[in-house]
Amino acid sequence: MDKRESIFKLVTDERILILIVGIAILWRCVLSSDETISFCESAFSGITLSILGWVLFAYMYSMSRKQTDWPVTRKIYQGIAASLLVLNIYVAIYYGMRWFRLLHEEIYMPMDFVFRDVRYLMLVLCYCAVLWTARYLKGMRDKYRLLIREEPKSHARSMKESVLWVTMHERTLTVIVVAAILWRIAISVDHTITFGESAVSCIILLLLGWFLFGYICALSVKAKRRIELTRVIQGIAFGLMAINIYAIFYYGMRWYVLILGMGDVSGTYVPLDLIFRDIRYIMLVIFYCTAIVLSKFLEKAYTDYTVPINKSANLND
Repeated sequence: MDKRESIFKLVTDERILILIVGIAILWRCVLSSDETISFCESAFSGITLSILGWVLFAYMYSMSRKQTDWPVTRKIYQGIAASLLVLNIYVAIYYGMRWFRLLHEEIYMPMDFVFRDVRYLMLVLCYCAVLWTARYLKGMRDKYRLLIREEPKSHARSMKESVLWVTMHERTLTVIVVAAILWRIAISVDHTITFGESAVSCIILLLLGWFLFGYICALSVKAKRRIELTRVIQGIAFGLMAINIYAIFYYGMRWYVLILGMGDVSGTYVPLDLIFRDIRYIMLVIFYCTAIVLSKFLEKAYTDYTVPINKSANLND
């Protein structure tokens, strides 16, 4: 057990995570220097991301199955595992299509290499943020327990609270995912995506991603007296920011190409390229929706009344 704890602390140490990110940056710089990526180089990139993603998912899922004195920590593990599952499926689809030569062009060929580098680095940053979060989440799980106390009388929600409650409700999130699927089907029927359609897609993602980022950052400020919980929230916010930057970078580069006239005002794609764009968009929407559910568990952890396990044992004596 001590050996496993030592390995866990080593892997989640900030210096190791910075080293992983540094190696990823150097790897992509070397890889893209000649503007060609061989199958072996692509395979290595895909395998490293898959190992990071699926090992993290397996760990989070296994921890969510274990009993704990603070039940909401299991929900947080489940929420992180669900978000990781979405990202991992996206990575698997992308590299699968790339390796089987089903995916040709994402932005505009000279810029595709830059975009691939940014995507790889943002995913590595997101996975490293989750690794860093795991250390403090384990501290929450092991060091604290929930004390049951009388629930305060419910009070009427303010307008702001009502809007938040409706926005973050599971039914609303289901509607958002279904609407995103229908939207992508509607704009992809003619194999052409206009600038206006691209702009609407981008705005929806930005609203989802940055609204959630702001909400989680505000929650970290409220929870600043609870160190482990604050660190968990900050780690999740950092991972979310990495995905937001990836989304902004994609649409920024896409619009840059259109504005400079490197492409048409509307983009016409081969069917499989268009299908991948639809998959990417839908997976990002699902990721944001699972992250919204996760933020509700973080809010619950903030409102829970907990004490250190040692102290609670003394209270029971």
